[in-house]
Amino acid sequence: MFAYIVKRILLMLPTLLGVLFLTFVVIQFVPGGPVEQYIAEARRAGGGGDTSAYRGGQGVDPRRIEQIKKLYGFDKPPSERFVKMLGDYARFDLGRSFMQNKPVAQLIVEKLPVSISLGLWTFLISYLVAVPLGVAKAVRAGTRFDFVSTIIVLIGYAIPGFVLGVALLVVFGGQLQWFPLRGLTSANWDELSWGARIVDYLWHITLPVTAMVLGSFAVTTMLTKNSFLEEIRKQYVLTARAKGLSERRVLWKHVFRNALIPIVTGFPAAFIGAFFTGALLIETLFSLDGLGLLSYESIIRRDYPVVLGSLYVFTLISLVTKLISDLSYVWVDPRVKFD
Repeated sequence: MFAYIVKRILLMLPTLLGVLFLTFVVIQFVPGGPVEQYIAEARRAGGGGDTSAYRGGQGVDPRRIEQIKKLYGFDKPPSERFVKMLGDYARFDLGRSFMQNKPVAQLIVEKLPVSISLGLWTFLISYLVAVPLGVAKAVRAGTRFDFVSTIIVLIGYAIPGFVLGVALLVVFGGQLQWFPLRGLTSANWDELSWGARIVDYLWHITLPVTAMVLGSFAVTTMLTKNSFLEEIRKQYVLTARAKGLSERRVLWKHVFRNALIPIVTGFPAAFIGAFFTGALLIETLFSLDGLGLLSYESIIRRDYPVVLGSLYVFTLISLVTKLISDLSYVWVDPRVKFD
């Protein structure tokens, strides 16, 4: 086990390095960086304001351009900048945002509460509904309940989350006005009591969580159903029934433990993935200032430190989560041997 963990950790390093390298190379060829944005703004100004920074209508003073390049670190060769970035990332120094003039790590921490709220509720509701539903479908396989629930789950899976979000906003936020249209809390949040804060928070989070969670039922539900069906057909289940055990005891004590192995081992990846993936459109639609919206805005505004810093964090978390998922196989089923 120890040798396997060491091997996987060593394999993480080239993977992480390759992701950062490819992203860094792509960034070098994408136009519209901070220097180009400054030049465009200066030309739009047309010579007004600080006349020392302009030469009439001919453009920006080259000395000023060099100062801007030096300010953002673009006066150095790309290879030198990449090596320096790797050294900083090794110390978990993610740099400073060009546009917001804040440390990237601070920006990520500030946006975490929104992403954690969406991800945690999505994860909990998905599994609390999908696992019991999958068990019920397995027990009633081939019945009308199984058929109707399969159709409903697949329809929900086929509807994109942002399309459902738009429909929820129009109906429940616009026409009926039952829920707020934007934000995670109300403007008078600080003035509310603790009980009122909880109600206000749940009132705001209902629509975005509903839009995110509907499509996540299908995979977990069908995986649970198929796992249970596979276990129910095995010999030990027939033996347990022949001994006179009740159907409830057979299902929940014997079948449930073995059938949940593929479900439980997927918990770490699903738990972390709910925080960092799939929330961009939902955050934008409901005006929630989370990590997805931060990454999107940083790409649009060419805020390279935020783009690379957030990508570094996401990739590192993804690699560690994948390792934990693989190790959980041994924790759930001791028969698994990595050698």
